[in-house]
Amino acid sequence: MASASASGPKGLAGRGIATFAVRAGAFGAFVAVIVYFILFAPGFTSPFNIFNVVEQSAILGVLAFGMAIVIIGGGSNITEGGIDLSMAANMGLCAAAYASLLQAGYSDLVSVAAVLLVGAVVGAVNALAVVGLGILPLLATLAVMNIAGGAELTLTENTVVPASSPLLAFLMTGRFLDVSVLAWFLILFSGLMAVAIHYTGVGLRLYAVGGHPEAARAAGLGVRRYVSLTYVFAGLCAAIASVLTVSRLSASTPGSNEMLLSILAAALLGTVFSRRFVPTVGGTLLSVLFIGFLSNGFQLLNVSSYWVNGVQGALILLVVAATSFARGQEA
Repeated sequence: MASASASGPKGLAGRGIATFAVRAGAFGAFVAVIVYFILFAPGFTSPFNIFNVVEQSAILGVLAFGMAIVIIGGGSNITEGGIDLSMAANMGLCAAAYASLLQAGYSDLVSVAAVLLVGAVVGAVNALAVVGLGILPLLATLAVMNIAGGAELTLTENTVVPASSPLLAFLMTGRFLDVSVLAWFLILFSGLMAVAIHYTGVGLRLYAVGGHPEAARAAGLGVRRYVSLTYVFAGLCAAIASVLTVSRLSASTPGSNEMLLSILAAALLGTVFSRRFVPTVGGTLLSVLFIGFLSNGFQLLNVSSYWVNGVQGALILLVVAATSFARGQEA
């Protein structure tokens, strides 16, 4: 009994130290990078540049929140838990569909409704593969990613599809209080996500489903239903992001899969700021803005954008390694 009681406090102390080290290291890295850019990147702290980064982060923010919901509902274990590798490809497919419908003469209302349906259908296919067929999310969404990417190439023939509409013009040029519509969209979307996830019963049940599925099932929660809905929601986020990206580029362009690394980095970095290493809305938003400022700082320093991908890959590796170590200490 004496040895057992002695090991308890040691285990708690080890867990606390490991968790603190992970969070402190993440905050320290964030602060160090931002301070470096403040000191050496010209114009980095100007209000125009800050709001420009927020505007540019809107697309990534919507996608990262969709990924975060999947991780919350499916569990944060990268190999077996919730993940949706098809989000970027889904966005590309939805963008192609949206631009093609506008070119065909359909209204914004019809085109947006159709795009939301396309995104939700791709999410439902993910849900069917993961929940219905029991395929690992990593493999199931990888397969759906290739299906969505192939459908986009078939629809566009790997070409740029120009698009214009009143909605796109409003999203691109509209401003309120001298802040762009896209920046406001990210702010409002983040607020809605925070309320839904952290202050409603649905959000709390979703955390329970992802963190303790057996206990949630014993409590009468529809675990399979909740997990399925996370993939459908992620598909809807991809559809919303597709409208935003078409508004920024005035077209649907190939290569949307390049955003997958950024989506994963933002969602996984968001887990560092949680007590249980699961995404939070605040942590995800902070990670999205950090990635936006990272890319912006490199541009101001005339550093090749290819370095951003390398840094994002390193961040993913460090986060996965650090959280795995912390969970090992907790176990």
